[in-house]
Amino acid sequence: MPGKHQHFQEPEVGCCGKYFLFGFNIVFWVLGGLFLAIGLWAWSEKGVLSNISALTDLGGLDPVWLFVVVGGVMSVLGFAGCIGALRENTFLLKFFSVFLGLIFFLELATGILAFVFKDWIRDQLNLFINNNVKAYRDDIDLQNLIDFAQEYWSCCGARGPNDWNLNIYFNCTDLNPSRERCGVPFSCCVRDPVEDVLNTQCGYDVRLKLELEQQGFIHTKGCVGQFEKWLQDNLIVVAGVFVGIALLQIFGICLAQNLVSDIKAVKANWSKNFLSLACLSGSNMMMATNYSNKQNFENHWLMPTILEVLSAARPRQSSPARAAGPDPPSQQSFYGLGSLYI
Repeated sequence: MPGKHQHFQEPEVGCCGKYFLFGFNIVFWVLGGLFLAIGLWAWSEKGVLSNISALTDLGGLDPVWLFVVVGGVMSVLGFAGCIGALRENTFLLKFFSVFLGLIFFLELATGILAFVFKDWIRDQLNLFINNNVKAYRDDIDLQNLIDFAQEYWSCCGARGPNDWNLNIYFNCTDLNPSRERCGVPFSCCVRDPVEDVLNTQCGYDVRLKLELEQQGFIHTKGCVGQFEKWLQDNLIVVAGVFVGIALLQIFGICLAQNLVSDIKAVKANWSKNFLSLACLSGSNMMMATNYSNKQNFENHWLMPTILEVLSAARPRQSSPARAAGPDPPSQQSFYGLGSLYI
């Protein structure tokens, strides 16, 4: 509107999104560092750090790998998100969003493939559990993980108790001198509710009995079938957890991309203002020079008289830093022209 100043809002980086992204990632950074520290501590206790070749000696999965890998990924993403948001670094923010998006699509692809190739996944899960059954006594962390799974899902082995024949300590061959021969780990046993002290020898010689008799002492169902049953019974909870994780990832990606857009808009505005000022300054200097030259050319016969009069009528204040004395002719002409234009 005429007579009023119009204020245009310049682009700026939103503080709410910036610091929310910073706080969102610092939690994951701390948790990732904690997981990584736990994994490294467990490896140091088992002597893996002093003998790196021990990583490949195990026939089954070392659960510490989960802590190390998950902790490392969370630490890297948390660092990129925190520093990128705090320092407004577009490279780190782009790395964070791209890496998080890659993880999201890998999770989505894994879920789709698991649904399409259910039978193949079941076979691979059987093979995975049997490989860990073979290495049951080789790693204490793996042993605790298998015991927890068998107790939680009330199962024994991948398909049943006979899978423990794959382990050298529990197989039923005549050449096996182990006291655990034809037995199963205590985690396969049916727990007595009134039993206060855990009987770790409850699975000894149990597979020498008939199958119907075994049901009174141990769980005879395989862990693969029990795991599938557990998924079906808790499908809503499991789906809710995965959907929640996916939404958090999408939210983090959108937040990072929005912050990158704000930073780019601010930088573009700075560049535009700088170019405008540069062009404006250059145009003003050219206009002033052209105007002065034109006036000198048109009124050259008036210039001596005007300069003399104005120089005499308008004395300038001398600067303390400049020595006393008359100004050079060029300066006199400059001040005279200035007085004339004013």
